Order: sequence, then C-alpha cells, then structure tokens
Amino acid sequence: MNVKRALISVYNKEGIVEFARKLSGWGVEIISTGNTAKLLEKNGIPVNRVSEVTGFPEILGGRVKTLHPKIFGGILAKFGDSKHMKDLSDNNIKPIDMVVVNLYPFELVAKETRNEEKLIENIDIGGVALLRAAAKNYRDVIVISDPEDYDKVLKSLEECGDVILHQRRILALKAFYRTMKYDAEIHSVLSELFASNNFEE
Repeated sequence: MNVKRALISVYNKEGIVEFARKLSGWGVEIISTGNTAKLLEKNGIPVNRVSEVTGFPEILGGRVKTLHPKIFGGILAKFGDSKHMKDLSDNNIKPIDMVVVNLYPFELVAKETRNEEKLIENIDIGGVALLRAAAKNYRDVIVISDPEDYDKVLKSLEECGDVILHQRRILALKAFYRTMKYDAEIHSVLSELFASNNFEE
C-alpha cells in the first residue's frame, strides 16, 4: 500500500465512513478536522486531528484549520526531490499521500438566500486550497473531490496498492474543475448581489 497518510475533510459525508474504514483497515493514517473527525471517531475509526498534527488549534470559529505548513508541506512536497524531503525532515513534517475534500455548499446556500453574511460564511477557503495543492502535486498525492470516486480509488488500491498516473491526472483535473466552478459561482452571485445592493436580512 503506497498510501500511508490521508487527510479527510468533507462537507458531504455520504460514503465517507465506509471509505475511511477501508483505508484505516489497510493501515492508512487518517488525519481529519471538525465534524468529519467526530463522525469517523463515532464510527470507531482512528483519527489524528489536524490540530494534533500541527500543534495549533482550530481558530476563528473554524475558519482556520488546515492552513499550516505541516499540512501543506506534506501535500506539496515532491517525494522524488531530495531537497523537498530534507525540508520535511528538518521541519518534522510527514508526507500526505491522499487528500479527500468536498466543499461548503455555496451554490445551495445561494439558491436559498441573498443574506450577505450567510453567503460569505459558506465560502470555503481551506478546502479549495487543499484541493488545489493536492491536484498540483498529483504525481505524489491522490486528490478526491467527488464521493463518486471513492469506490474507483478503493478498487485501484485493493488491486495494486496505488492509483496509476493516468487516473491521478483525471482526479486532479476534476479537482481543478471543481474549484474553478466554485469560484465562478461565488463571483457570479456576489457580483449580482453587490451590483443590485439588494441585501436580505
């Protein structure tokens, strides 16, 4: 099994317990945050909280959880680059081989309200950054942005202990497309809202 550590932080929790249980059964260390961590722990899946990995608590009501060098260094390091590996070693950072993230449902909230505060609070920051970082480093990190890909990834891991480069590229493109669409939706909704000055209470 070439996957040793997986970071899981999802809003849509459909299928995540089964997915994480399978990974954990193969000896994969699960790193997680907030409600995702609580759900996995409730279902008997061992979890290392992000705050335990970083040595820094979640702050600002959860606005800042994963934005830390011990997380992003582990995701962005090129495993074949000796300087990158030295930087990880010197700073006590372990590589992260898989990132499983889906985003706050900005689109759904935007369909229900034009309340500025609610819209702003449903703009995902850390999740988008995690997806982009993992997708950028797709040769070394498997990025999963869609629950529909859980079974395909598990099947590949079960058959050969890894995900082939072609499939990693497809997953990376899906993650980039997801973040692109997400940002475009935010821009569209907020542009309309700010131009109309029609703010709901």
